[in-house]
Amino acid sequence: MLRKIGFIGLGTVGRHMAANLTKSDYDLTVYDDDAEPLNDLVKLGAKAAATPSEAAKGKDMVIVILPESHGLETFVFGKDGVLEGLDPGTILVDMGTHSLETTLKLADEAIKRRVMFLEAPVWGTKEHAANGLVTILAGGDPSLLGRCREAFSYFGLNIIHIGKIGDATKMKFIVNLVQAELMQSLAEGIVFGEKLGFNADKILEVLDSGGVASPLFHSKGRSIARGDFSRNLALKYVHEQLLLVMDAAKKVNLDLPGVEVACKLYEQAVKDGRGEEDYSAVVKVLRK
Repeated sequence: MLRKIGFIGLGTVGRHMAANLTKSDYDLTVYDDDAEPLNDLVKLGAKAAATPSEAAKGKDMVIVILPESHGLETFVFGKDGVLEGLDPGTILVDMGTHSLETTLKLADEAIKRRVMFLEAPVWGTKEHAANGLVTILAGGDPSLLGRCREAFSYFGLNIIHIGKIGDATKMKFIVNLVQAELMQSLAEGIVFGEKLGFNADKILEVLDSGGVASPLFHSKGRSIARGDFSRNLALKYVHEQLLLVMDAAKKVNLDLPGVEVACKLYEQAVKDGRGEEDYSAVVKVLRK
């Protein structure tokens, strides 16, 4: 039975996932290099660790949710990193979105340490995480996933086993591609409509009524109409994920022209200083 959980990575989504775990009976220890979310989690009943290694030591399960570019080498592979603290028999769950090479490297390191490994990248925004509604894409031993389901249920609504190690990462590439391109399409539609003389609310009323209606268009469209670009899913991370998609496509000799265009749009938004805003802020690039 899982009782002690270490949780490393308290970013926009991770902090809310960890907060939901404090509502359970698990003994939760958390780590991040940002003191604010760390202190918030302690107030909710979690214990704070001084290092990632300390957060991982003596745990039944260790959850890591870090982007490819932020802290992974230091927090996981480095001195006082997660791998140094893991005991044989611990379940290591990687919930970040990484390159396939990074995922497989982490799996190999876990095997060397006689640690059980599950890749489980999450799909969702801050709101999904806060309300326990993220989707979890799992790759690895189905029986191992079964042992983790109860803990995952505190922050995940959909828990989908995709296949072997690496398959969940590949599936997340598909999700990231579609999500980013949908946002680009919505942003272009709104800006085009505004140039033709319509306001965003009228455009969204029409889009919501027909075959292209979608939850993303509805929620993000309204946020754009209100001028609310507060961070729900950071634009800089969507850009980073698109770069991973393009790299994966190149390795299977596939051209994805839509992704290339979307990546340039998100890249420009990051250059414009929009990286910390919600990814819907790509509309600002088109409104220049």
